[in-house]
Amino acid sequence: MEYTFTAANFEEEVLQSELPVLVDFYADWCGPCKMMGPVVEKCAEAYAGKMKIGKLNVDDNMAIAQKYRVVSIPHFIVFKNGEPAVTFGGAMSEADFRQKLDQVLA
Repeated sequence: MEYTFTAANFEEEVLQSELPVLVDFYADWCGPCKMMGPVVEKCAEAYAGKMKIGKLNVDDNMAIAQKYRVVSIPHFIVFKNGEPAVTFGGAMSEADFRQKLDQVLA
């Protein structure tokens, strides 16, 4: 299942989560974000129960994007115990994307 993160649920769903959480910082107008959409959705299913995976629209949640210094999108941050553990960005293959997620779970 893919989550939708917002300013209203970020604290509870991301920062207080017992599972690691991948946040996909994106915008609807972003071409590379659209390219990564299917990869993120596939991984949300594949990693269910091991990691929460969801999206945060930077246009609608600018304060959160600024807090974590998101200056280009797509931008991905994996939070572990409420803190950023791994940060990466840009379009990439599904294999490369999974490798980044596996680093956190190792």
